[in-house]
Order: sequence, then C-alpha cells, then structure tokens
Amino acid sequence: MTVAVDSGRTEAGAGQGGGRVAELHAIRAQALGGPGERATEAQHAKGKLTARERIDLLVDPGSFQEVEQLRRHRATGFGLEAKKPYTDGVVTGWGTVDGRTVFVYAHDFRIFGGALGEAHATKIHKIMDMAISAGAPLVSLNDGAGARIQEGVSALAGYGGIFQRNTKASGVIPQISVMLGPCAGGAAYSPALTDFVFMVRETSQMFITGPDVVKAVTGEEIT
Repeated sequence: MTVAVDSGRTEAGAGQGGGRVAELHAIRAQALGGPGERATEAQHAKGKLTARERIDLLVDPGSFQEVEQLRRHRATGFGLEAKKPYTDGVVTGWGTVDGRTVFVYAHDFRIFGGALGEAHATKIHKIMDMAISAGAPLVSLNDGAGARIQEGVSALAGYGGIFQRNTKASGVIPQISVMLGPCAGGAAYSPALTDFVFMVRETSQMFITGPDVVKAVTGEEIT
C-alpha cells in the first residue's frame, strides 16, 4: 500500500514537471520567434536580416550557445510594463568561426528598435566579460537606436559599462563591430572604440543623435 501511494505521488509530480517543461519549451519558442512575423517582414523589407539570422551566418552551423535568452526588462512607465519581450532586444552568446571560439552580441531591431535598456546592457556586459576572460574575439552586430530613452539614466549607465569594457579589452582581445542599420548614440560610440568597424553600404549609418535632438540642443538644422 505504501508503495502504491508513493508511486501515485511520483506520477503526479512527474505530471506537474512535464507541464513545467512544456511551458519552458513554449517560452523558448516565443523567445526564438521574436515579436512576430509582421516585425520580421518589416525587417526583411528594409533589406536587413534578423539578429538570429545574422548570427547563423556568422558562426559555424550548430555551434551557437545563447546566454540569458529569457531575460526581460523590469522598467515601468511609458507603457513599458505592458511590453516585456524575451531577450530584451539583444541576442548574446558564443559559437565558433572556422572552429575558433568567438563571442557575439546582436541587436534585434524588431524589439524597441534595438534600443538599449538596463537588462539589454547587462546581457552585453556579461558576454563582454566572458570574452575577456576567455581571451576570445568579440563581434558586435549593431542595428539599434542607441539608449532606450524610457529607461533614462539606467540606459545611459548601461552604455557606460559597455564603454568601460571596450577600453579594458583594447589590446587584449580583438573587437570587431559590424554596422547593419541605423546606429545612433552609444551604438556608434562603442564601435568607435573597437579595433575594426565594417559598414554595409547604403544600409548602415553611425551618428551621435538625430536631427530633432541636435536642433533642440544647438539650434542647428541638419539632415
């Protein structure tokens, strides 16, 4: 009788565990799928690939290991509490290129225009630290609108952490930046601190800030 009771509890526990596993698989599928087909089609219509498509082209097939896939921001206000996508707009991890370990992060322009917030920055900090510790190259695939203005100083502090690591890694590991879209603010400052910068003709830009902000600050009208 005791064996039967224990067995029943084990089966019930297994059932609950199976439900949790199925839930995890569903969440991971959501993270891999991104914000939806419409956003992906809009990215493709601009002649650009998604973050994951870019990483797949960079690294050896099947070698990419993602880090913090399920991280989401914790910000509130400006409607952010209703929009908490997995990855928080950046895909980070490591893989191999021709068999050599390479660390990589890629902005996902489909999520908040690739803008950087606290969680987004924390993921980049982590992968940069891992690259420095491993003595392996770091490749950034840039396609983003700079700091996420809704997160204010938290976003700016996140960029400060990236710049600090860029300088710490200088001369220690190769840092390679690939510009794949409109890269504003910190998404231009950080690549400028790296060893090599590659730009896609007629698709990528590097600029400090947009015309509206320049006009508001300096009064100058620019294109």
